[in-house]
Amino acid sequence: MLYIGCHLSASKGFLAMGKQADAIGANTFQFFTRNPRGGAAKAIDETDVKAYLEFAKEHDFGKIVAHAPYTLNACGKEARVREFALETFKDDLMRMEYVPHNYYNFHPGSHVGQGAETGIELIADVLNQVLFPEMTTTVLLETMSGKGSEIGRSFEELRAIIDRVELKDKLGVCLDTCHISDGGYDIINQPEAVLEEFDRVIGIDRLKAIHLNDSMNPMGAHKDRHAKIGEGHIGFDALMKFIKMPQLEGLPINLETPNKIDGYQKEIEMIKNAHKQ
Repeated sequence: MLYIGCHLSASKGFLAMGKQADAIGANTFQFFTRNPRGGAAKAIDETDVKAYLEFAKEHDFGKIVAHAPYTLNACGKEARVREFALETFKDDLMRMEYVPHNYYNFHPGSHVGQGAETGIELIADVLNQVLFPEMTTTVLLETMSGKGSEIGRSFEELRAIIDRVELKDKLGVCLDTCHISDGGYDIINQPEAVLEEFDRVIGIDRLKAIHLNDSMNPMGAHKDRHAKIGEGHIGFDALMKFIKMPQLEGLPINLETPNKIDGYQKEIEMIKNAHKQ
């Protein structure tokens, strides 16, 4: 089953996102839990959530992915930055329980000159404070491109975080095709080898979601500039081959390409047609 979607605005609630996704041919979607640059989250409307859950079941939606704000930096150098990350994480994970058994994705963070080892320790410390046994949400560490002082530029760095977290069963990984290509993983010519490496280092069972993006830059550039599907250095054929890999069967695949809603609709149609072949 192909679960394909894109990033949608959460401003009008869950049911509106579900209906918009369905209207453009999607059967999953991603959304920000709050303004991507930070700030307070909109109050949860339980009637809206109930209506969405019924709609999603009726339309056979896959798991949806909530995305943490970009300003959440669990390994920031300043204490106030880490405190914001901690409080936002706690709030978002409680809110996610209104739509149980879905995913919460976040960028691990930037160590800002403290060093990768310190960054990894700080991220794990936040996760150990916010994860709780009763939660149904799986928290996803996103693969990063390696620009600046980002943590998560390699599978090994993500594994190092996981190893330091007590409730490991609450963690998974979201693989971004642009990010791993920019990070030096050859998904164009060796997609099988990339997933084998992921399995060896992290474990393929932790791969829970995909961000499907082409890249404006060549492999290993460490830039993180998304391109429309088929208009970047990865290319349409390579991306389609990648998402057909059996290890990705049934995972939610979301587009984060530089598009408006009509552009997403065209890309979703292209991908669905290619996936049938």
